[in-house]
Amino acid sequence: SKAQPNKYLNSLLIGELAHDQPSCEPCKNQLLIKDFRELRSTVEKMGLLTPSLLFFTLIFLHILLFDISAWLIIWYFGTSSISFYTGVAFFTIAQAQLSWLQHDLGHLSVLKTSKGNHIAHRIILSLLKGFPANWWNTLHFQHHAKPNCFRKDPDLNMHPIAFALGKKLSRELGLQKKKFMPYNYQHKYFFIIAPLLIVPFFQFSIYHSTIKRKQWVDLALIITYQIRVILVYMPIMGFKCFMAYYWLSRFLEAAWFIWVSQMSHIPMNIDYDTNMDWVSTQLHATCNVDQSFFNDWFTGHLNFQIEHHLFPTMPRHNYSKVAPLVKSLCAKYGITYHSKPLLTAFGDILRSLKVSGETWLEAYLHG
Repeated sequence: SKAQPNKYLNSLLIGELAHDQPSCEPCKNQLLIKDFRELRSTVEKMGLLTPSLLFFTLIFLHILLFDISAWLIIWYFGTSSISFYTGVAFFTIAQAQLSWLQHDLGHLSVLKTSKGNHIAHRIILSLLKGFPANWWNTLHFQHHAKPNCFRKDPDLNMHPIAFALGKKLSRELGLQKKKFMPYNYQHKYFFIIAPLLIVPFFQFSIYHSTIKRKQWVDLALIITYQIRVILVYMPIMGFKCFMAYYWLSRFLEAAWFIWVSQMSHIPMNIDYDTNMDWVSTQLHATCNVDQSFFNDWFTGHLNFQIEHHLFPTMPRHNYSKVAPLVKSLCAKYGITYHSKPLLTAFGDILRSLKVSGETWLEAYLHG
């Protein structure tokens, strides 16, 4: 009977395919998939999926140092301009680096067990940053499944409300005579609008998501974070000064996050899902930033975005070790392995936005 298999299979059901979606990948590169599976096997044998507890302990300790220093500066020196902005800088660094550490935990790449990673992820993200782990996992895993695929990658949800992304989507928007923003100026307002939008959007989204899904533990944890920050800072700063301190830091952290996360995706091809195989999808949607000690630290090793997308559970300290093997795979199949200086990568965000904005304007006026 159907009852017996349904009993066990229902728990594995993720969802139903939309009617217009194929049940297979018609553009699958079988040889590339075969070689990637062999590479994956080699990576496992080399031990590159094994995390270094020392590395991540040092990462956490340096975050703790910045976090405590931020409070000590305000407590000892008061809220003069120098101490205020130094405190903001240290608090922002701590929060940004916590973003990269929680990202590692969310990808199960810090501790040796899945359960340990999940527990630590919930603690770091909820209690130290004020975001629910389930909310982050839902959005981020969709991004990794279909990066740069419109309507499937949540990171593209800023199109078309705030930005026109990708030449094809921007032209389509122009032909439809849609104008939510002056997209031809988006490369000029990206600096301010992107972080200004993401801060209130995230704050609304986390509460809406947890309440709607009745995730009461996550809700309690993020409220605990808010209470903790208020109790730690407000007695030594006062309400107005604390609000300026906290929200300025959130804005700077959001800007840091956006520039780092988008430098590897916005300049690449953005389109509807063309149902390429998984490996090809990752390679065509990502690019790297050249390695240096600062670049590794500033980006949380997301300057190795290609390697991260191909091996999402790999600890970040091993990206540089697998990079030569990935380059060889790309060269074999004629796929460009993009890597560039950090400032060039930031500039490419603006250049891409300028091109897509001009594409929209041309279609809007003359299409």
